[in-house]
Amino acid sequence: MSSAKYHPKRVDLRMLVLGPLAAIACSGNPDRQTLAGLRAVEPDLAEVTVVDGIDRAMLGYRKFLEEAPTSSLTPEAMRRLADLQLEKEYGVHGESKPGSPGPVVTSEKTARSAPPESAMLLPPSSSAPLPSAPSAAPAGPASPGESLHEFEARAAGPNVPAFASGEQGLALPIGGEHAPSGPLEALALYDQILSAYPDYPHNDQVLYQKARAFDELGRVDEAIEVSALLVEKYPASQHLDEIHFRRGEYYFTRKKFLDAEKAYAAIIPIGASSEYFELALYKLGWTFYKQMLLPEALESYVTLLDHKVDTGYDFDQAIDEADAQRIADSYRVMSLCFSDLGGAEAVSSFFAETGERVYEHRLYRHLAEFYLEKLRYQDAADTYEAFVNLYPVHAASPHFSMRVVEIYQAGDFPKLVLEAKKSFASRYALDSEYWRHFDPTESPEVIAYLKQNLEDLANHYHALYQHAESPEEKSAAFAESASWYRRFLASFPSEPETPAIHYRLADLLLENEVFGQAASEYEQIAYAYPAHERSAAAGYAAIFAHRKAEERAPESEREPLRREAVASTIRFVDRFPDHEHAAQVLGVAVQDLFGLREFPQAIELGRRLTSSYRTADVGILRSSWLVIAHSSFELADFAPAEEAYQQVLELTPAEEGSRQEIVNNLAASIYKQGEQANEAGDYRGAADHYLRIAKVAPRSEIRPIAEYDAGNALLRLEDWDAALAVLESFRTNHPDHDLHQEATQQVAFVYRKTGNASRAAEEYERVAREAEEPELRAESLLVAGQLFEEAGLLERALETYRLYVSEFTDPIETAVVTRFKMSELLLQTGDPAGRSAELRQIVALDRQSGASRTDTVRSLAAR
Repeated sequence: MSSAKYHPKRVDLRMLVLGPLAAIACSGNPDRQTLAGLRAVEPDLAEVTVVDGIDRAMLGYRKFLEEAPTSSLTPEAMRRLADLQLEKEYGVHGESKPGSPGPVVTSEKTARSAPPESAMLLPPSSSAPLPSAPSAAPAGPASPGESLHEFEARAAGPNVPAFASGEQGLALPIGGEHAPSGPLEALALYDQILSAYPDYPHNDQVLYQKARAFDELGRVDEAIEVSALLVEKYPASQHLDEIHFRRGEYYFTRKKFLDAEKAYAAIIPIGASSEYFELALYKLGWTFYKQMLLPEALESYVTLLDHKVDTGYDFDQAIDEADAQRIADSYRVMSLCFSDLGGAEAVSSFFAETGERVYEHRLYRHLAEFYLEKLRYQDAADTYEAFVNLYPVHAASPHFSMRVVEIYQAGDFPKLVLEAKKSFASRYALDSEYWRHFDPTESPEVIAYLKQNLEDLANHYHALYQHAESPEEKSAAFAESASWYRRFLASFPSEPETPAIHYRLADLLLENEVFGQAASEYEQIAYAYPAHERSAAAGYAAIFAHRKAEERAPESEREPLRREAVASTIRFVDRFPDHEHAAQVLGVAVQDLFGLREFPQAIELGRRLTSSYRTADVGILRSSWLVIAHSSFELADFAPAEEAYQQVLELTPAEEGSRQEIVNNLAASIYKQGEQANEAGDYRGAADHYLRIAKVAPRSEIRPIAEYDAGNALLRLEDWDAALAVLESFRTNHPDHDLHQEATQQVAFVYRKTGNASRAAEEYERVAREAEEPELRAESLLVAGQLFEEAGLLERALETYRLYVSEFTDPIETAVVTRFKMSELLLQTGDPAGRSAELRQIVALDRQSGASRTDTVRSLAAR
């Protein structure tokens, strides 16, 4: 037995001033203004502490009864006296409300805890708090680790306040000899009233108080008998709902569920005006459940929940913890019912018959979590899925789909996790039907989960692709991964992590050797997003992908692919000029442009490289200068070509095998400048260009031709001395050149033009000696002989002519004419015999000429 200390009762001053007579005078008031009712009056703020106030009031009532035992106020005084005796003993004031604790006991006596049986009539309040949770959060048992048996013992336990709302947890006597005298006296007074005053209008209150007295004494069975009498005789009593409920609890605890059912059900017609209405529905559901009348139990709980909805109850923000606990327990009992009736299908069928409810999703959730608590993973997931399939655009559906994934993860079902993730991602992609009914910005947790889901799926199938062994598996994994990557990009085009996800898609395409698509994706990553950490890497990867596409393509299809690679390269260098590989890729693009014969662009890009990347690898710079040179040459822009070839030579080692070719190209660029000047009539400029080759590229193959052409240009200027010097130099420096004979002829021509016939004749002799063609030799000998004649060197002329006529008899006319000249020269030199011999040869040639005989031959022969 435990004891507690009590404090003096703070009593309203007005009550002590008016005294018991004032109370009796008010007894005729039809309102319930009893002593117990005074507890509801707001206390005067100016309170004083009065010791033994109840004793003084009781003394007043006793005195009244002694002085006026047969007054019309007698039964009222007796009832008030009895009530005060109970109040003094137990702190009872005559009123109680379900679900709320009573006032603190103010009696000076030591209160004791009630016996176990009395606990069956405790108030419908719970000391166990229930934290609020979002509608989609899992809901398990009220207490961690609470078993089903423990749940039933707690949730279906007594819910009625003791008649005396005194301090709970203190022991009370069970009655008998040791029962306190006050309650026994009160019982006697109540019995006396009922016996002596059967028509007393407040006899229902007397019976009510009598039942409370028995309850406080622990005589519960007697309390129930009294309450039965109250129900029978006073069906309109204001205490009827409370009495019905107490009776229901009494029978429920004794497993007399049919009697309990009747008692609880009697409260329902009273409706929401009864403070016991919700409790009655709650416990009525339990009685049905205990009798395995599961549909009836569900109907009772649905009525309770419907009532909560009608009263504006906020299921997510419950203020009263006891109320919230009762609702949670109702869901759990309903879960038990639905589980026994077939699970999610039973829920669907139930509401298909009774109509949809706003809290329907909560029932699915509680049922699913009930299954999960029992490790029935598939049933839990199926329950959530059943709701989602039934209500695909319900606000809770995405949360339920998310929970399905978590359940499969908890059960370690990787394949089911994967399928659940795919289902969620498909159902709640941002282009799905769901988001036509909801604003994505108002569901950040769903959007975040969708984002993660899409990424997880893409990564999962990407990994499968990388480890797949068969082509079929590889192809299927590739298609899945690419699809989920693209869904992520379509749903979240502007998220900070999107470029990285996009990069993985491009990598997947590259790994699958879909090079063209990979290049396109890499370019979007590099240039379509705001700058990010992988922008440059994506731009570089795009070039690589373009190159691989070109490499794998048939030769006939490579040109457009190469152009795409070049365009991608230029874009890359424009955006990332400081990239470590910028010069390298630019150099390749320069070469490609030359190969594509895009000479102006090749020059432009080449000069950009050589000016912007001076510290680049020598090979890259040399290659670019070479492209500039070649392209300029192709465009007949020979001066820039000469400059570029000079740059190439500076970057080419002396021992490099290709150096001579560059030297030749350099000379050719200079030579072409000479040709341009020559064609323009600028013969001096042409000669200067030609002659520069000997200084700039002395070992070039074109140098001899250039010098020869320089001589010709000077001839055209009639700069005989300069031309002669150039041609003489040519013959000296290039004695074996094919143009040597032509040079000699040119020299002879210069001597002839300058009046130096003997030197001219000697040069023609030289031409004749060196000539390989008979015609040139014959012609040169004749010219040389003529020039010797002009120079007065008759013997030299005769010698030259003799060479001619000894070799050439055809044409006959030229031979006869030449011999005639010789005869004349012999005459001049005083050699008549020689002259006669030549004349005889002329006659002989005439006779031999036959059909080739000409008038000149005939005439000369005749002479």
